[in-house]
Amino acid sequence: MTWLVCGLGNPGDRFARTRHNLGAMVVDELVSRAGERLKKVRFVPVEAAEYTQSGERVILARAHAFMNESGPAYASLARKRDVPPEQVIAVHDELDLAFGALKVKIGGSTAGHNGLGSLQGALRTPEFVRVRMGIGRPPGRQEPGDFVLRPFSKDEEAEVPLFVDDAADAAVSLVTEGLNATQDRFNRGGLPDRR
Repeated sequence: MTWLVCGLGNPGDRFARTRHNLGAMVVDELVSRAGERLKKVRFVPVEAAEYTQSGERVILARAHAFMNESGPAYASLARKRDVPPEQVIAVHDELDLAFGALKVKIGGSTAGHNGLGSLQGALRTPEFVRVRMGIGRPPGRQEPGDFVLRPFSKDEEAEVPLFVDDAADAAVSLVTEGLNATQDRFNRGGLPDRR
């Protein structure tokens, strides 16, 4: 069985440490753990790395396109590597969850997330897995579009490595343990108490 983990985010250093790039950070973490590196894929605007996890083939990918237009790149890679939509895992930021919340699910709406919308349109189905990483709503009257492209606050920044680590563990658990066990273990409303 082959799995495709899509780290939704934007390319370039300017966006590297922004809220909208949490998914890309998770893929970078998984690539590092696997001892691999992302390489360009021929004829598809994406970088990918492959490794084996508990006998399962796992493809880790980051698109070259901006998030809102990245769906076709991921869908092309899925088709090229024979990955069915239900084995595509999209890791992404989520405004509708408190910062640090983690929710794993399959299918459902995009809740206005343009990266998910692009992926859903390109896969022609909503039935793919999502690892939703809460970033919370913007304070005051700040526009959500501006908020997601800003760096984390100082307090949040301290938690980001642990948050990314947990989401990476959840992605691995989906491959090795399945959806229900992963939901039971990782779904949470906020950051766990690490004391």
